Amino acid sequence: MCGIIGYSGSRQAAPIILEGLAALEYRGYDSAGIAVLDPDQRLAVHKKSGKLTNLHNALSNGLPKGVSGIGHTRWATHGGPTDFNAHPHADCNNEIIVVHNGIVENYLEIKRELIETGHEFSSQTDSECIPHLIESYLAQEYSLHDAVRKTARRIKGANAVVAISARDPGKLVAFRLGNAGGLVVGYGEGEHLLASDLPALLPHTRDVAYLAGGEMAALDEHDVEYFDLDGGPVTKSTMHVAYDSLSASIGEYPHFMLKEIHEQPEAVINALRGRIVFDDATVPFDEVLLSDEQVAQIDRVVFVGMGTSLHAAMVGRTWMEALARIPSEYDNSSEFRYRDPVIDDRTLVVSISQSGETADTLAAMEEAMNKGALQITLCNYPGTQTTRIADSTLQIRAGLEVAVASSKTFMSSLTALYLLAIHLGARRGVLDPARRRKLVSELARLPDMIGAMLTAETQYKALAQEFGRRADFLYLGRGINFPLAMEGAIKLKEISYIHAEGYPAGEMKHGPISLIDENMPVVALIPSDALHDKMLSNINEVKARGGTVIAVASEGDTDIAERADHVLYVPQASELINPMLMAVPMQLLAYHIAVWRGTDVDKPRNLAKSVTVE
Repeated sequence: MCGIIGYSGSRQAAPIILEGLAALEYRGYDSAGIAVLDPDQRLAVHKKSGKLTNLHNALSNGLPKGVSGIGHTRWATHGGPTDFNAHPHADCNNEIIVVHNGIVENYLEIKRELIETGHEFSSQTDSECIPHLIESYLAQEYSLHDAVRKTARRIKGANAVVAISARDPGKLVAFRLGNAGGLVVGYGEGEHLLASDLPALLPHTRDVAYLAGGEMAALDEHDVEYFDLDGGPVTKSTMHVAYDSLSASIGEYPHFMLKEIHEQPEAVINALRGRIVFDDATVPFDEVLLSDEQVAQIDRVVFVGMGTSLHAAMVGRTWMEALARIPSEYDNSSEFRYRDPVIDDRTLVVSISQSGETADTLAAMEEAMNKGALQITLCNYPGTQTTRIADSTLQIRAGLEVAVASSKTFMSSLTALYLLAIHLGARRGVLDPARRRKLVSELARLPDMIGAMLTAETQYKALAQEFGRRADFLYLGRGINFPLAMEGAIKLKEISYIHAEGYPAGEMKHGPISLIDENMPVVALIPSDALHDKMLSNINEVKARGGTVIAVASEGDTDIAERADHVLYVPQASELINPMLMAVPMQLLAYHIAVWRGTDVDKPRNLAKSVTVE
């Protein structure tokens, strides 16, 4: 999660940009930088590693002069937090300056091509390929707008980019691909701004417009124009936001839950930052404070959690066995603490609690500590009780989650667990470099795959209208996707107040099949994996008994449309990464049914965000 701000108007840009960066520093503080177009039409770039204070100190002798510019506060993904990796980044001639949030999945390919044609790079980042790519299109006589548009079409992944050029003074050109954080345009008097988030704009304007994925904006002090990636015009209306923290944080969304579902691509990026070296596909994971000897001696991993965190634990168990080849199990924290578990100093206990304060999980951790087990905990906040018990803490980095029903904290927990399994597998010597590279490459594409599923919600609204009055739902999954059936059911229960159960599909004939009739919708998770045919048999059994099937299937599976009543598609992916994709339809289906039923989506009855009592 990085912070971006841009300004074009009649006032001095640098103070406005620095003020905006201060409001955005929560999005990253590895480094910060600004670029201002001076009165001589030269771009002055200043950037420093570390917190924004370091940049202020570097500018203590005077701010750069100029009435247009851009700024960035960074949380590193590619390349360490150094001065030369800090944003903004420039082309060869310092005429095109760019700030960027996201992951350029194909940056190595683009970088090689650009180097072969004479471009020189000065950082380790994926971001630097963007200004050089724009420069290459400008050399072919494209306008700045078209050069940026061509660049947007060339790079892959979920990305947000703002460019400024000495060739077109006063103009900022921005684009957003997928859901790599927002871009909001602010409308002032004789000035326009854009930023990653509303708090950076509200001191200057309350009239804003949001860029959607696949859209561009070109702005100067006089006007803002919007385009799609084909160059066609896009019409946007501004919205007036209240000057309060709630309006600033919820933005354009009707509920925090929907906002947080849409923040998941960026949440994944945040969970990956600094934990993967994409060039050599390694997962250093410096937060894992276990020695090589301790890692080698682990003979069992036990995952514990409650509710949605338990479902993440269930998926983590499968990943740990598949990637690190360590026998693993999961348990409900409240049951684990009372059953006198057989664990010792060769057991690794991995606890998951987004709040870090869950009473039963804390008690389970104390039980593990008393028996001498190694411990790693996942949570969303530093300094919580779980972090004070565990040997190592993995921050999931989801950011503030307001809605009681977890969405992005679940996705972030899954991402951290997947990285942990890869990390331990590599350290134990069971993951060869070729397979590790394949796993890391797919992780780089994950934010874009999630973002692609968030662009079309009409189908979910139609399903909500059709099934919103039903009293019961059954969710079925097999293998690594069974926990997602559980997660889908708990989401529907939590926010729509519809009774729902998640079952392993192989268990259906051992009881639940007696419930199936025309009034029982069955949500069947059937990605294209080794268990696809088994799931297909379960679907046929449901249909033979008059049941209605909502299938969640991989794109390209045309046969399922002939068997199921409705199909929700997820992108094609490997079997191991499918659970992270399956989570999105589970969340959106529950959300839209709850909205249709008129429940309090963000604050459902009888529930609390953190359960701190037994």
